Amino acid sequence: MFPVRYPLTVFYDASCPLCATEMQALREADAEGRIQLVDCSAPDFDDSVLAGLPIQRRDLMERIHARDAGGRWRSGVDAFEALYRAAGLERVARMWADPRWRPLFVRVYPWVARYRQMLSRFGIQRLAGRFIRSAANCPGARARAR
Repeated sequence: MFPVRYPLTVFYDASCPLCATEMQALREADAEGRIQLVDCSAPDFDDSVLAGLPIQRRDLMERIHARDAGGRWRSGVDAFEALYRAAGLERVARMWADPRWRPLFVRVYPWVARYRQMLSRFGIQRLAGRFIRSAANCPGARARAR
């Protein structure tokens, strides 16, 4: 995987409580201002950023996408790895990349993305927010993003 050039622009569904909570918690953890959030569910979303790309707004709504300052795109698990690293949560970023766990994340993430609204009704967003805030406050968990 190629290195990320910051800022990292993250396209996410803010109409989803799980997505919104996770992105807000990551923004709070981002002490260096490396993350820019774009709500692709907003009625005024400007899809001109997708001109000439094989990505459409519905793709952004189906799974998380991120674009770095060099114009390189990542989606799904790759986007989460880059996003957590940008927030300075290196241990969690390494978890997303760990070859023992990554195959599981790659298989489970599409299901979570598909049922994220339903999962939010069960309150999973509170767990996600607590997890991120806990990781950000854990001694030694924070590392300067590469």
